[in-house]
Amino acid sequence: MSHAEDHQGTRRDFIYYATAGAGAVATGAAVWPLVNQMNPSADVLALASIRVDISAVDPGTQLTVLWQGKPVFIRSRTEEEIAAARAVDVSELPDQNAENENAVQGADASDENRALSEDGVWLVQMGVCTHLGCVPLGEQGDFGGWFCPCHGSHYDTSGRIRKGPAPRNLPVPVASFVDPTTIQLG
Repeated sequence: MSHAEDHQGTRRDFIYYATAGAGAVATGAAVWPLVNQMNPSADVLALASIRVDISAVDPGTQLTVLWQGKPVFIRSRTEEEIAAARAVDVSELPDQNAENENAVQGADASDENRALSEDGVWLVQMGVCTHLGCVPLGEQGDFGGWFCPCHGSHYDTSGRIRKGPAPRNLPVPVASFVDPTTIQLG
């Protein structure tokens, strides 16, 4: 074999590798848009979780934020509201489930299983009546919690249904403290 023939084989190998590499890059460039379109859009990702500054929420008041297109009530409860919620016998409630995505499945509707903080001060719940999807009014109704004027559902200071046609307690979404003054939803 002459020196020229050996050099020709190396050149042929280079052409094969270069063609294969260019083909792989072209295939990747053609497939990437198809795969990328399956990712969630930016507006969906933005709504997946939000952080809420709660530093301005005084005891006895609530902040309503919009998350995933629904209102969320974030309430700083007073000692009286916490005491009233914890004095309720769970067996007397129409819905005895916590309806809390942060608690273990099947947890009862005790106030401890519905409050976000250990001391019971912070209550975070979806602001949509479980009867027909209305938005209940805060600090109203027979139990001092929320009242849905559309059909007369009364919720207590822990967001549990106490009277009226609503079948379930106000649901508690996935929420956690990022720091002492910030709650993350989702």
